[in-house]
Amino acid sequence: MIGRLTLSDFRNHADALIVPDHAFIVLTGENGAGKTNILEAVSMLAPGRGLRGAALRDMARQDGAGGFGIAAEVDGVMLGTGVAAGAPDRRQVRIGGVASSANALADHLAIAWLTPAMDRLFMDSPGGRRRFLDRLTLALHPGHAVHSARYEAAMRARNRLLTDPRAADPAWLAALEAQMGEHGAVLASARADMVARLNAELAVQPGQPFARPLLDMMREEGADEPLAPRLARERRRDAAAGRTLSGPHRHDLAVTHAAKGQAAALCSTGEQKALLLSILLAHAALVAAQRGQPPVLLLDEVAAHLDPMRRAALFDRLRATGGQVWMTGTEASLFSDLASSTRLTVSAGHVHGSAD
Repeated sequence: MIGRLTLSDFRNHADALIVPDHAFIVLTGENGAGKTNILEAVSMLAPGRGLRGAALRDMARQDGAGGFGIAAEVDGVMLGTGVAAGAPDRRQVRIGGVASSANALADHLAIAWLTPAMDRLFMDSPGGRRRFLDRLTLALHPGHAVHSARYEAAMRARNRLLTDPRAADPAWLAALEAQMGEHGAVLASARADMVARLNAELAVQPGQPFARPLLDMMREEGADEPLAPRLARERRRDAAAGRTLSGPHRHDLAVTHAAKGQAAALCSTGEQKALLLSILLAHAALVAAQRGQPPVLLLDEVAAHLDPMRRAALFDRLRATGGQVWMTGTEASLFSDLASSTRLTVSAGHVHGSAD
């Protein structure tokens, strides 16, 4: 768990200090007060671009010096990330006071989140669902981010060569395709493992009052063949398209409402929210079992559209994970069923409150 969180010039927070003394941290305040900004800061303690997927320079406070800092104490280890004022697009990470890579953060903390923007996950592009699956996978396969980065780098280099026939050295292309094949196979295997384990966990999780989803990883046609020889055959096609058309970057996550046998994209907004919550809770159980510690969950406005019965059930399920849960809401009354929590009010970038 995060024992201490410090923000400096992050979004609308000039400085903030939060020292949780309960597993539940509840942040309430008006829209635009800075509640989600705190969740985003916590999400930056994991590899990637955080829960908004924003550019680093956009995270720095507008009236600040141009940089920002986030620091947290996790099991006695200090984790820190941010950017310097003179290099707003270069992320710096320190673990235990030593410079490190963002991918190394996954060794110390597993973080998962649910935001209102994700309510359209099943309606949006495959890329959004693939990124969602990758964030879940990263918690159980910490090396997943490294393989993803190396695959993407090799693919970008291959695409550049294919669009410039004069530079398209066959030996160089073959080397890049071999890298894509190597890292792509690991990516596909980890995603498939994540989907299988989620389905197994969902089968034993309580079904009510949240819908039970069935998950499937959709792969492109011909995906059973090793990737490298496929890419070699498809160079002319990919050159004409200006991009690579085969590989794990084309995967999609399909979700079905088990009881109705209906694709999640065809379900109601409330049902889609329930499906997402079920996936998140099952994932938390898997992480707790494998890592020996549950993930930190970030839930933005999660209680706003749930009736009192489902809110109470959600809080019970979250408590059962044994992990730390950060939640936001505009009204404190939405969290009245929580027996104990760290209650904080956020107003214009200032955080104040006390344990409840």
